[in-house]
Order: sequence, then structure tokens, then C-alpha cells
Amino acid sequence: MLNVYLSWKRGFQLSYKRKMNAVGPYTLVFEYPRSVNFMCERCAICCGDTEVRTRRILVLKLEAKRISKKTGKSIAEFADRTVGSEPYAYEMRKDTNGKCVFLRSNECSIYGIRPLVCTFYPFELKPTGSNTFVFSYTDECPFIGRGPELKKEYFGKLFARSKALIKRTSNKRAQDAPNLLD
Repeated sequence: MLNVYLSWKRGFQLSYKRKMNAVGPYTLVFEYPRSVNFMCERCAICCGDTEVRTRRILVLKLEAKRISKKTGKSIAEFADRTVGSEPYAYEMRKDTNGKCVFLRSNECSIYGIRPLVCTFYPFELKPTGSNTFVFSYTDECPFIGRGPELKKEYFGKLFARSKALIKRTSNKRAQDAPNLLD
């Protein structure tokens, strides 16, 4: 059962209240920036290191398996195990220029199955407390401020996708899901 509500808080809109029937009710909410415009132009700045940032492209175990199956490569060919970044299990390897190994001529060769962190960029989802998350964004992306204004539906889809992937990746009960991104 999905209830949608709006309220204003510190320049962010609060959205989406979800009740999970199987494990009892709990509320998951997220805050998102209002009046932000964005449209990806596939410049690939997010696909590797920059002069001011070393990028960590983190990959869930489920995503790594899917990429492996679709590309015919073993996970070890494109990712390294990572510890301390749960629920992520791997970090994408980079070439000698610090770019993702799947970047070809400035285009993602696995775009349709790219990891969650790639789908989110230039946004990031962080826990702010019990069952509450906040979307933030980086000004490093040259396309923030361009394109259409993003609405709650855009962030709602990202939020739902992250929860679904993490829930499927985790062996924890659904009621523990809000703490998986800590």
C-alpha cells in the first residue's frame, strides 16, 4: 500500500509513505531538492576520476552478477571486492585513465544495466535518521540547472528502485531495509 503526501521542510519536499504488510507497518520517507533542473547529456564526467575527485563506482552483488551474465565477463574482470561499503559488495575497476572499464568512446557500454550509483548520478541518497533519507546532488555535474525541473515522481522512482535492489540483495528482513544504506 503506497500513500503519497506532501509537506515542506527546510527547502525539501517530503514524499512517499510506504507500509509493508508482511513485516508490519513502517514508514520510509525521503526528502528531495525542489526546483532543481537536470537532464543527462552523457558527458561521462560521472564515469571516472576528475582532477578534484576520485570516484568510487560501487556495485551491488546482484548488479555484478547481472553485468557478468550480460557481458560474458567474470566479475573479477571488471570489479574488485569491497569491504565497509555495505550493501555494496564490489567496486568497479577503472582503466589507466581513471575511467570505468565499461566506458567506450565516452559512452557506457552497459548503460541499460548500469549500477544503481550510476543511475543516481548526479544525485546521492543518504540516511538522515530512522527511516528517513535525503537526496542531494553535486554541482560537479555540468548539466545540473539544465533541462526540465525534476518532480517528486523522478525521485520516487529512484528511491523505489534503490529499495527494491537493496532488499533483493540483502538477506535481512524487510523491516531492517531503512538501515541498509548506513
